[in-house]
Formats: sequence, C-alpha cells, structure tokens
Amino acid sequence: MGLDDNAFSKEKVSKLLFKFSIPAIVSLLVAELYNMVDTIFVGREIGGNAIAALVVVFPIQRIIAAVGMLLAIGTSTSVARSNGEKDYDSLKMYIKNSLSLVIVMIFTLITIIFIFREKILMFLGASNTVIPLANDYLSIIIVGSVFQCYTVVIGYILMSLGNRRVLLTSNFIGAITNIIVDYVLVVLLDFGVKGAAIATVASQILAFTYMLYHFIKANKVLKLKIRFSINKETARSIIMIGFAAFIIEAEDGFALAVLNNLLLNNVGDIGVVISGVISKLSMFLFITILGISAAMQPIAAYNAGAGQYDRLRKVVRESIIVALITSAVLWVGVLIFAKQIISIFVKDNYIINESVKAFRIMISVFPIISMYYVSIYYFQAIGKAKSSFLLSIYRQIILFIPISVLLVGVLKLGAIGAWISYPISDIISALTSYFLIRRERVRINKKVEERKKKSDTRKAYGVPVYGN
Repeated sequence: MGLDDNAFSKEKVSKLLFKFSIPAIVSLLVAELYNMVDTIFVGREIGGNAIAALVVVFPIQRIIAAVGMLLAIGTSTSVARSNGEKDYDSLKMYIKNSLSLVIVMIFTLITIIFIFREKILMFLGASNTVIPLANDYLSIIIVGSVFQCYTVVIGYILMSLGNRRVLLTSNFIGAITNIIVDYVLVVLLDFGVKGAAIATVASQILAFTYMLYHFIKANKVLKLKIRFSINKETARSIIMIGFAAFIIEAEDGFALAVLNNLLLNNVGDIGVVISGVISKLSMFLFITILGISAAMQPIAAYNAGAGQYDRLRKVVRESIIVALITSAVLWVGVLIFAKQIISIFVKDNYIINESVKAFRIMISVFPIISMYYVSIYYFQAIGKAKSSFLLSIYRQIILFIPISVLLVGVLKLGAIGAWISYPISDIISALTSYFLIRRERVRINKKVEERKKKSDTRKAYGVPVYGN
C-alpha cells in the first residue's frame, strides 16, 4: 500500500509497541484532557459547583468518545488484518464504511443528547444548583463531537497502516490549543464554563483540520473514492470488533453516573466532587494501559491475519510485561504525590485531603489490572469478539456497579464503600483475565507447533518456506 505495514511482521516487538503506544496513549489522554483541563480551570476560578457540573457531563463525553473508539478500533483492526492478508479491496471497504458510520452514529447521538439534555443531566446526578452550569457546558461541547470522532477514527486508520506520527501531532495541537483558549476565556475574560466548552470545541476543530489534511495526502496512495457508503456486512464487522472498545469507554461513564447518584443520595454534593476529582486522576493511569493495549491490537491483528502465530504469541507476552511495568511505575509515582497532583484541581483543603484518601484506596491494586485490558484488546485482534465483549463488561458492569450498590446503597458504608468497590473489582477481573489468556495461549501454542511441523516437512522435501 506504500505505507509502513511491513513493520508489523518484521520489526522488533518491543520497539513496535513503543512506537505505536505513544500516539495511542496521547490520543486517549487528549480525549480526557479536554474535560480534565476544563475542570482545572473552572475548579480553580469558579469553585466546587463548576467541578460538579463538569463531572456530571463527563459520562456523556465518555459515551461520545466511546462511539469514536468503537469505529476507530473496529476499523483499524479490520484494516490491519486485511493488510496482513493482502486483501486491499476489503481494506478500502472498511475505511469507506467507517467514515460514513461516523456521520450516522454521531449525529444520531448528539441529537438525542441535545433534545433530552436536562433529563439526562438529572439522571447523571446533577442537583438543582449544578444543572444550569452543566447545561451551559454540555450544549456547547457536543458541537465538537463530530470533529473529535473523525480525528480519532482517521488517526487510528493511518496508524494501522503504519503512520503513527499524524495522530500524535494532531493530539498535541488539540491539547495545546485547549489550554491556551481555556486560559484566555476562563481566566482572562471570565467566560466561566461556557468559555471552557468553547475552548474544547475550538481545539477539536483545529486537530481535525490537521488530521484531514494528512488523510487527503495518504489517500493519494489508497485511492479511495470518498462518498457516503454503508455495506451491512462491513459495518456489522466494524461494530462487532470495536464493540468491546466502546464498552470500555462507555461503561466508565455509566459506572460514574451510578456512583454519582449513590454518592449524591448518601453523601451529598461533596461526594460527587471527590468522585470527579479522583476519577480524572485515575483516568491518567488507565490511559497508559489502554494506549499500550490499543497499540498492541493492530500488531496482533496483522500477525494473526498473516498466520504468524509465533510472533503473535510474542506480541501478547511482551505487551503484558510492558503494561505491567509501566503501570507499576506510574502507580508508585501517583501514590507518593497524590496530594500535590489533586491540589492542581481544587484549593479547598478538606476536599483535597478526602480526595487523597479516596484515591489511594481506589488504585490500591492498580498494576494487576493491566493484564485485564491487554486481554480485551488481544481477543478483539484475533477475531474473538464474544470473549472480548464479555471481558469488557466484566469489571465495571458485572462487578463494580453491583458491589458499589451493595456497599453504599444496601450496607450504608458511605463514601468508603464506593472507594473499596474499585480494588475488589480489580482483583477479580485480573484473575479472570489471567486464566482466559492462559487458555488461549495453549491454543496458540498448538498452532505454532503445527506450523513448525509443516515447515520442517517442507524443508525435508526441499520446498521453500516463507514467513515465521
């Protein structure tokens, strides 16, 4: 295809992971930074109610980002696998369908959100004092949703073809623009939460413009005829493969909405504020694991499509090791400097101290969850959508929500019950993913042995052998 797709089959795995995880991590980080940076500025300039407003809007932003990740992961995995199989007609079909699906899915979603925004905000845990601020912020930021989704979808497509730099640069442009415009509108011009929302939309449009320019350049090689086109089977395949990624993104928002309601009814607005602060900080940790897992996926998908099972096995093993080491280093750092980091968001000493306690409980077993996320993306990459989907809903939907409802709503343990729910869910999820990965490794080992026997037989008869 004229792009760097050979790297997936030939380059050193650890080097590939590093090269592709950086843009993936930055991409996810920037998506979170839009709300996080807005939270820092309005929290310090306006106060607790402004933080609470952005906290209740955050699940909606997660849902929108989840749709983008569904299409991005579903398309990039399919493109990488087709590339490994040298099936370029299918590759082009996946790209064309994904670009059309963005229009259908995002415009439908933002229309529903806009019409029912006040009811949605109340459901997400907004009190009467918070709803006006949340409504102001939400009504503006949903405008940028389509630009945000197109940026991540096109970026992942180009990354699956070997071009990692465009996504990285585009996200830097968006992040820096958001910070600058936030400072001008919120701090200097006192535009409040509306200013923060305008800053987010402006940065998303600028990042999209840069991404679109490079996609047009890449299309000179791809030679796609860009037009609205949805093939049922192709669209279904994209959605099935990317659905687990959607769940991973969306379930955080759903779980946070349930938690906010529990805290609002049992602790009050202060519980929602603390939940918002520590969820923002914890996202920084999870983004690193998700970025490494997302970087692993096109590499694994390419080698699965090419039948290079020995290399596939190595990709998974090294991804787990890298994710575990990276998460452990970050975990130690944020545990030590939790108070200093949380102080960036708020000035109130009581909120800072309570947030530090809650955060340290929340991430107490964080490193072990790295295998869980790698396993989700791995099963997506090898085409096991059902296993990937079941795993993706396991930690938050099946475990965390019932456990938190039990501890906070039934046993009345208050805020401490909410924070304890996280490590309990993490331990169970990590153990489950370990056993599933081990079972899958047995199957891959058999394929490696079968391939080796075929190779040895061909060598014995003087037949040329290609690949690993």
